[in-house]
Amino acid sequence: MDALAFVPQFGGFLYTIASFVVALSVIVAVHEYGHYVVGRWSGIHAEVFSIGFGPVLWSRVDKHGTRWQIAALPFGGYVKFLGDADAASGKDSEAMQAAAGDPAALRRTMHGAPLWARSATVAAGPVFNFVMSAAIFTAVALSQGVMRDPLTIGNLAPLPGIENGLQEGDELITAGGVEVPNFLDTDAWDAFRTAVPQQQPLEYLVRRNGAEVSASGPYLYPPLVRGVAPRSAASDAGLKPDDVIVAVDGTPIVSFDELKQHVEAADGKVLVLDVWRDGQQVEMALAPRRTDEPQPDGSFATHWRIGIIGGMAFEPATDSAGFGESLAVGSYQVWAVVETSLSGLKHMITGAISTCNLSGPIGIAETSGAMASQGAESFIRFIAVLSTAVGLLNLFPVPALDGGHLMFYAYEAVTGRPPSDRAVRVLMSLGIAIVLSLMVFALGNDLFC
Repeated sequence: MDALAFVPQFGGFLYTIASFVVALSVIVAVHEYGHYVVGRWSGIHAEVFSIGFGPVLWSRVDKHGTRWQIAALPFGGYVKFLGDADAASGKDSEAMQAAAGDPAALRRTMHGAPLWARSATVAAGPVFNFVMSAAIFTAVALSQGVMRDPLTIGNLAPLPGIENGLQEGDELITAGGVEVPNFLDTDAWDAFRTAVPQQQPLEYLVRRNGAEVSASGPYLYPPLVRGVAPRSAASDAGLKPDDVIVAVDGTPIVSFDELKQHVEAADGKVLVLDVWRDGQQVEMALAPRRTDEPQPDGSFATHWRIGIIGGMAFEPATDSAGFGESLAVGSYQVWAVVETSLSGLKHMITGAISTCNLSGPIGIAETSGAMASQGAESFIRFIAVLSTAVGLLNLFPVPALDGGHLMFYAYEAVTGRPPSDRAVRVLMSLGIAIVLSLMVFALGNDLFC
């Protein structure tokens, strides 16, 4: 066997690992910096700020006495405050006893600081994750702009077997005799999409250079691949963005909806796709996979999917978006990730959807590599989604997570005294066991689902 045959696969593996490490390092750095900066602001001294675990590769001590370091295992990080025994912020009894006789020294420790300071310091990590995610989504919205109204043609996708009479800059008035509504009016757009006849060529009425012009063009939503989901049937089969699926099992199709109907009807059986790519037609075989998809009412519905994202026959032209509008979009997207994650967790616990929807480190790494390969914007958006998930996960009331510490502080606020050291040790051990069990379970999903 040719040893060089392994080079592309090995290169792809390194690319996936590198993408995962970059994404995780950025998210962890922001999370831990949230702890650090609020802790310092509230008077708690940070002894160590570490990206990674294990042997230290680089370090420096700043003027405040904090050691900043990069460690050999880049799968996480931590801030160790004065009085902490470990990265999980367990109490260092010896350090606390040494500071007990000095109120000023005790105030600088994590466990001797006022309740408000400890609570703010712990909560800051997840909050910084959410803020970073909102900032990324806002920046993407600013760069993309908002769609013009009326809907205006931007870049036209190359499509096979049709002379496209549409032109860049055309404003759509009707499609197939149906008036084109505002794209942002979801209900009106759904009704419009249903009413437009699925045929090709399709007759359009457009406004071009101030005059109304009739033009023939492709169906509005052709079976065009705009994106490919990682770890999907389409990805495994080799489908790529800009591919056009022209037939399924020998039956010609002209719309993305027809493709979805064939996929659903296959019920998991292998489909043979005729794919137009770069002027040539190739054949691919794949089997649809069951997928649990979130619904508007918060429930989940099971469908058969191959893992591609469709779109219109053209990219809509956009105008610049204002900061306020972009910030609203960015904030909403963070909330949408939180809402979908909580709904998915609830449905997994109740058995309404498969626990295979929970990805572990392998799945996240593969997704990271796939998003990075699709371009900087896709990768940055993935970081924003993952950062939101990390922030949410850390707020769960599980000892050893930030939410567990906040739970202890809530107990202290209600009772007027902190839980005993013994109770904290037992609960922290239980929390670590829960977290490790979930990690092993998620890893099993990556390997066997």
